[in-house]
Amino acid sequence: MQFGSTDLLRTVPAEHIDEAVAFYAARPSGRGPGNLDELREARAQRVVHATDSAVVEETVEAAGRQVPVRIITPSEVPARGVHLDIHGGGFYMDSAARGDIRNQELADALGVAVVSVDYRLAPEHPWPAAPDDCETAARWLTDHAAGTFGTSRLTIGGFSAGATLAMTTLMRLRDQGIRSLAGAALQFGTYDLSGRTPAGRLISDEYFLEAYAGHVADRTLPDVSPIYGDLRDLPPLLLVVGAGDILLEDNVAMASRLAAAGVDVDLRIYPASPHGFTNHPTAIAATAREDIGSWLSGRLG
Repeated sequence: MQFGSTDLLRTVPAEHIDEAVAFYAARPSGRGPGNLDELREARAQRVVHATDSAVVEETVEAAGRQVPVRIITPSEVPARGVHLDIHGGGFYMDSAARGDIRNQELADALGVAVVSVDYRLAPEHPWPAAPDDCETAARWLTDHAAGTFGTSRLTIGGFSAGATLAMTTLMRLRDQGIRSLAGAALQFGTYDLSGRTPAGRLISDEYFLEAYAGHVADRTLPDVSPIYGDLRDLPPLLLVVGAGDILLEDNVAMASRLAAAGVDVDLRIYPASPHGFTNHPTAIAATAREDIGSWLSGRLG
């Protein structure tokens, strides 16, 4: 475990911190949609940026369930591994297609195929639809990666809600005796959706909780709030979060629980950075993306 009080905060040049502070001071902050009407409006305004990537859209099947995925392969080399990407968006927004540019960059940088999951969104499809879909994609890769991509070396990752779903996927596979994933890179996930911990109470009034799990009588169920689960026997994990993220405490708590369970966990906190920072055009974000790529490369061997 790499988790100590002296090295939790990633060291970056002072000018990178100054740049980030100036960037976020000029950037309006806000919350996600607060009701269904606002959610529909936000969805309508989401843009999928065009990409030159050769994306393969496919519907895959495992254990009697199907899910659509998008497959991006390295431009110039055979894949040496496969990364399962789970997009964010509060369980109720966005799509796998919005990650095409980022996923092509990852594919080319690491020489891996990236499979991104188009899981069903709340509130039209609340829990357990999204984790069911992510599990389906992971199990398909476990069964077919070697035949499809020429490699069985697998990693998983996600950001925000996608990190939460990556964690529940790891726990589901572990419970089924599947040990196919070599590591997981999780960016600013939300691990307590119950509102019962101090960290969880910070977001307890967010609409995405109602949309995704409002029908669940006890949201401490580990498949909803992974921080309450049995975390033993999981693969190595990298947890990335900004020092200004409302989910910082949630990520620190999850790292602590993982370490107590004997999991190899590497928690990295980046200064002057809020939620979602790795998608922003700052030098600190670029450093975090490079760190994530290096860590994943190490897991792929």
